[in-house]
Amino acid sequence: MHKLVVLYPPQPDMDAFKAYYVNNHLPLARKIPGLKAMRHSFDIQTLEGSTNYGCIFEAEFEDGSAMGAGMGSPEGQAVAADVPNFAKVAPTLIHYAVED
Repeated sequence: MHKLVVLYPPQPDMDAFKAYYVNNHLPLARKIPGLKAMRHSFDIQTLEGSTNYGCIFEAEFEDGSAMGAGMGSPEGQAVAADVPNFAKVAPTLIHYAVED
């Protein structure tokens, strides 16, 4: 399995961010070819209770090739192009192969 994680910093207007993210962005993400699973959270804290992120998104693909194909597809490109519509502070994206 290969995982894509998007780490969104706190945004200037988290209520507007959440509304757009749930109602517009996530429906676009669900259309990415090869996507096996996705999940997100707005309740992110360190063990000490501080918050460095306003939202975390995880997507799972069969492997790195499937992720590359999905993100390079028209649907994946639409998701990427949508980010500036709601994220005023750019996210960090990481990806990796999951080992058992």
